[in-house]
Amino acid sequence: MSWLEDRSIAVITGAAVGDALGGAVEGWTPQQIEERHGGRVTGIVEPWFENWHNARPIAPYHKGDGHITDDTLMTRALVEVYAKRRTHLDAYAVAEDLVPLMIGEPRWIPELESTALLLQRVFLAEKWIVARLHYGHVDPREAGVGNIINCGAAMYVAPIGLANAGDPAGAYAEAIDVTGAHQASYGREAAGVFAAMVAAAVAPGATLDDVTAACLDLSHDGTADAMRAVIAAFRDSPVPQDDDDERALAARVREVVAPFDSVGPEYRQMSMDARRPSRTKAIEELPAAFAFVLAHRGDFRGSVLASVNYGRDADSIAVMAAAICAGLGGTEVVPTDWLDDIEQASKMDIRETGRLMASAARDILIADRERAAARNARLSEWASL
Repeated sequence: MSWLEDRSIAVITGAAVGDALGGAVEGWTPQQIEERHGGRVTGIVEPWFENWHNARPIAPYHKGDGHITDDTLMTRALVEVYAKRRTHLDAYAVAEDLVPLMIGEPRWIPELESTALLLQRVFLAEKWIVARLHYGHVDPREAGVGNIINCGAAMYVAPIGLANAGDPAGAYAEAIDVTGAHQASYGREAAGVFAAMVAAAVAPGATLDDVTAACLDLSHDGTADAMRAVIAAFRDSPVPQDDDDERALAARVREVVAPFDSVGPEYRQMSMDARRPSRTKAIEELPAAFAFVLAHRGDFRGSVLASVNYGRDADSIAVMAAAICAGLGGTEVVPTDWLDDIEQASKMDIRETGRLMASAARDILIADRERAAARNARLSEWASL
C-alpha cells in the first residue's frame, strides 16, 4: 500500500469511527453520558433513546449501534466529487456536483435504516446548501452568507486536506473557497484550518508539532485565539492516566474553549448570540478536538474517546480529533475492531471510500507537481531576462 493510500484510508475511516462513536452521545453532558451508560463510553454503544424513532421528532435518527451520521455521509459525497473531477475544487463544484448528489441520488442512510436522499438526513444548516444553490441560484462563492454559523462545513472537509497533502496553505485556501457555498464567518474559517491541519498531518514524517504549526500559521480572528488558547493549555499538559484525569481534562477543555464558543453552557439551549457571524468567536468543535489530541499526544483511542465523552457536539469533535490522529499515525492506529463493526452496522465499505480518495488525490498531486515544475522553469527563464 502506498503512503498516500494508507493515509487516505486512515483519515476517512478514522473520521467515520469518531463519528459513529460520538453520534450516540451527541448533545449531552459528560455527567449525563456516564449516568446513561454506567460510566465512561469505551466503544460502540446503543442509542440514547430506546424509542429513537419518535423521541426527538426533529431528529428521528438511529444514532448509536455503530451507525455513522451526516458527518460521514457528507464526507463520502465530497470524496465522490473529487473522484469525478480529479482536480482541486471550488464553490462551483459544490453547486455543480455536490448538490446533485444531495438531491438526486438516493443512498443508504444508516440512521434512517432506509434508502433516502442525503438531503433528507442532513441538518438544516446543510439543507441551506441546496436551498441557496439549487432553488435560490445564488452565486456559489457567497451562498454561505446568512446561514447559521456552525461546524457543518468543517465536519466534512478532511478530503480537502488529502487533496493537498503536505500543503497546509493550499488546503486552507481550497477549503475556504469550497465552503463559501455553505458557511461564512468562523464556521468557514474552521473548515479552512481543519483542512490545513489534516494536510499537515498526512505529510510523510509529520509530527504533532507540524500540525500545531500549520494551525498557528493559518488561523485568523477568534479561531486563532481559541486555537492558541488550547495549544498553550494542553501542549505540555500531563497525559491523562485514569478516568478521573479524563474527567478533569474534559472540564478544563470546556473552561478554555468557552470564552470563544457562542453556543453557551447549555448545548440544547443556546445563548442569544449563538451561531451569528463574529470575528471574536470560534466553533467549539475544532479547538476542543485539538485540545484532546494535544493532551493525548496524538494517540487515536485516547483522543477519540475523550472527544466522545465530552458530549455536546461529540460526533463532530471526535471526527476532527480522529482525522488528525489518523493522518499522523496511518491505518495502523485506527482500531479495526471498531471499524469492522461500524462498516457492518452502517452497511457501507468506508475503506473503499478511502481508496477512492487516494486515487483522486494521486491524480491531483501529480498534476500539481507538473504545474509546479512548469512554473519553476518559467521563473528560471524570467529571472535571467
